[in-house]
Amino acid sequence: MKNFFVKQYQESDYENWNAFIGQAKNATFLFHRDFIEYHKDRFEDRFEDYSLIVSYKDKWVGVVPANKVGNEIFSHQGLTYGGLVINGKSKLTNVITAFRAVLLFLKENKIEKLHLKTIPSIYHNKPAEEIQYALFLAEAKLVRRDSLSVIALSQKYDFSKIRKRGIQKGKAFGLVIKEETDFESFWNEVLIPNLDERHSVKPVHSIAEMKLLKSLFPKNIRQFNVYHNDKIVAGTTVFESENVAHCQYISKYENEENLGSLDFLYHFLITDTFASKRFFDFGISNESQGKKLNDGLSYWKESFGASTIIHDFYEVETTNYVKLNSFFTKSKNILIK
Repeated sequence: MKNFFVKQYQESDYENWNAFIGQAKNATFLFHRDFIEYHKDRFEDRFEDYSLIVSYKDKWVGVVPANKVGNEIFSHQGLTYGGLVINGKSKLTNVITAFRAVLLFLKENKIEKLHLKTIPSIYHNKPAEEIQYALFLAEAKLVRRDSLSVIALSQKYDFSKIRKRGIQKGKAFGLVIKEETDFESFWNEVLIPNLDERHSVKPVHSIAEMKLLKSLFPKNIRQFNVYHNDKIVAGTTVFESENVAHCQYISKYENEENLGSLDFLYHFLITDTFASKRFFDFGISNESQGKKLNDGLSYWKESFGASTIIHDFYEVETTNYVKLNSFFTKSKNILIK
């Protein structure tokens, strides 16, 4: 345990951090420093970066994208998921010990609590739920649980009759799907009006911010629009990682018409554009920190053949590092190759 060392991320770690993310077994492009720094620049007054690096005998074994609020650390609030990102060769005992080192480091730096959101299993390159066991040993408190609607694309799935009717309707109306490199028409003519009319809110990202992210990650952030008689009526913004196509924004604005635009679009994305992915992730249908379910939205996603996986959020007192002092049934040497 003495050979584990934790430090805060510094700008000089930029290249090593990104290289580590590139070979970790539970990382996506959201953990690249350019994506994290975008949030830091955008919310400098809100997100004080406090990302951590865990090493063993000078070899990086884990990183924690994080930000600080008062005397508490959050698994980065600007990211959908997070937690402890680990080396592809790390064993369970290594991860538990690394997590203990993180808690001890935070306690020694007068941090009282760690808020950690896990990385949904579909985003793992191989099984990587060691942190869930470490959290259990540390007696972390489960404070939120979201439900994601996901299609396993390698397995049999089927669209419901109502979705099939919508797809046929889209074909009958002559709808056209285009992948675009800009976001103006979708944001200004569909997303913003729809969110304002239905919920009196604005998109989390502005057009300028999406342009920036697209320029940084051109292969990972993709925009698909649906047109009827050359007028945009619907669209979706997709975050594409190695294993998953995730719908970041979904919206239509058809006035009183029902063109079947989203059914038509998602049939195309699921069966064509992203058919070779392992998973298609529609995202959550939850509200109120997971306590409520938008059943209509959940039903719509499930009618494409999606089913549910869970995304958990925890809180753990940093003083609980002591609960990880002895977790082996027999003492063994820790070896990282």
